[in-house]
Amino acid sequence: MRLAKAAARGVASFARAVRGPYLVVQAMGVRPPERLYVAPQDIRTADPTVADEIYAGYFSFDGKVVEANGRSPFSIAPPSMAWRRSLVGFSWLRHLRAADRALARANARALVDDFLRTRADFIDDPAQEPSVVARRTLSWLAQSPILLDGADPDFYERFMRALARNIRVLLRAMGSERRASDRLLCATALAAFGVCADAGRKFELRATALLDAELLRQILPDGGHIGRNPETPVELLLDLLPLRQAYAARGRRPPERLTASIGAMIAFLRVLKHGDGALALFNGMGRAPPDRLATILAHADLAHADAGGAPSLDAPYSGYRRLQAGATAVIVDAGPPPPPQFSLAAHAGCLSFEYSIGPERIIVNCGAPPSGSEALRRLARSTAAHSTLIVEDRSSCRLEARPGRGRPEERIVAGPARVKAARRSTDSSHDLELSHDGYVRELGLSHERKLALSHDGAQLFGDDRLVALRHGARAEHFVLRFHLHPDVQVMGANARKVLLTSGGVDLVFEANADVSVEESVFFAAPAAARKSAQIVVDGRGVRDAHLRWSFSRVEEG
Repeated sequence: MRLAKAAARGVASFARAVRGPYLVVQAMGVRPPERLYVAPQDIRTADPTVADEIYAGYFSFDGKVVEANGRSPFSIAPPSMAWRRSLVGFSWLRHLRAADRALARANARALVDDFLRTRADFIDDPAQEPSVVARRTLSWLAQSPILLDGADPDFYERFMRALARNIRVLLRAMGSERRASDRLLCATALAAFGVCADAGRKFELRATALLDAELLRQILPDGGHIGRNPETPVELLLDLLPLRQAYAARGRRPPERLTASIGAMIAFLRVLKHGDGALALFNGMGRAPPDRLATILAHADLAHADAGGAPSLDAPYSGYRRLQAGATAVIVDAGPPPPPQFSLAAHAGCLSFEYSIGPERIIVNCGAPPSGSEALRRLARSTAAHSTLIVEDRSSCRLEARPGRGRPEERIVAGPARVKAARRSTDSSHDLELSHDGYVRELGLSHERKLALSHDGAQLFGDDRLVALRHGARAEHFVLRFHLHPDVQVMGANARKVLLTSGGVDLVFEANADVSVEESVFFAAPAAARKSAQIVVDGRGVRDAHLRWSFSRVEEG
């Protein structure tokens, strides 16, 4: 419920706070800047060997490799729209800067100039999508030292005119509710332009106000994003941390909520972090380079982020809860779906959980596949792809297609409205008592789940039941699914017990109903999707629709 209230409050605040600054900035117009005062630091990991590949004409993005063979990469029909978005977003310029060679710098300038002179002749070019324009703007500002140092006057002028065109696109995007999830990235790019370029003090102040309003609208009080994807704060922080430094370098006051939002987002990521450094796979979280979170923590002001004392176990506004005992962590999705306009990546995984012991992830969700396969993406968003209870093979949320520019958009239009989560502590365990009403409308059933982690972290107990809220409501078929991380091996199984091992951690799973081991898939593996397994507990015939289960660590000897 907190998520819904925070979302409503954010939308109302946005309407009040954004419209004024947006209209003023739009009315001012945007002229090409004459100079750039500072360049935000690009803190994403760079690989100088990629510069050699690009110089040789190989452009590798999003799992696709294109050999230019002397042609402009910007005139080549792309192998996928994701590849094209990466190409024209120019984030790859950081690799050329990392090479720190005159040849790489000249190649960077030549490629940007090639883009400015080339017009794509294929349909639905995503180069002018607001999110791509925002990424291109941020990339050009960050890499402006290698692009402009020693540049001839003609390129310098073309580059500045292109920056101004980008800003006009972003301003138009800020005035539209379409692709609302892109607006915070657009506001970040506008604020970066305002503080880095000689855009004028009035533009700078209004762009800062736009960013402040979007942070208020989209970043919840606990640091999660309104869309509930754990990856979103990671991507935002990679841009907002350098932006904060740029404000300091110019001696400017940053947006009121920038520093507070940075600290809150870092605290939020700790709630979702497993012992191996990976984030839990909820609501669109998929493959992510493992160094990104480490990079954020290395560049963050940790003293400020930790000012509140011990790390929080709850992110109630974002809808996530955590149980922790020693090296054992249980992370739970305990929130309703986000507002429809922010639900393009959200999953039907209410009350699903992930379970890890130190660096070993044991129970996971399937995660989100990379872009390119809508069928796999739809499968990954279903309740069956999550470690929770599934009733009558139905998902707890309903997705509905909406027309989108160049790509289909499926929003969540119905799902749990009341999700309850309460924390308890007993002499032997840390407990979470949870419930959601996602099956009430169609089936008249509420799902109640209790998770109890022993104080030593050696045992995890679960209790799942379906409660009838309408006369005669009952489930003919329901199952519990526990998706295993690909590194977990099944050593043996019988009717109600499964033996597991992973990295020297041995576990026994037990349940009060028939148990089977079936195939699964893990979409979030670093290179490609991997085959995995899942434990399935069949609830048919179980008295009172009440399933009890446990994971117990088996010590050697």
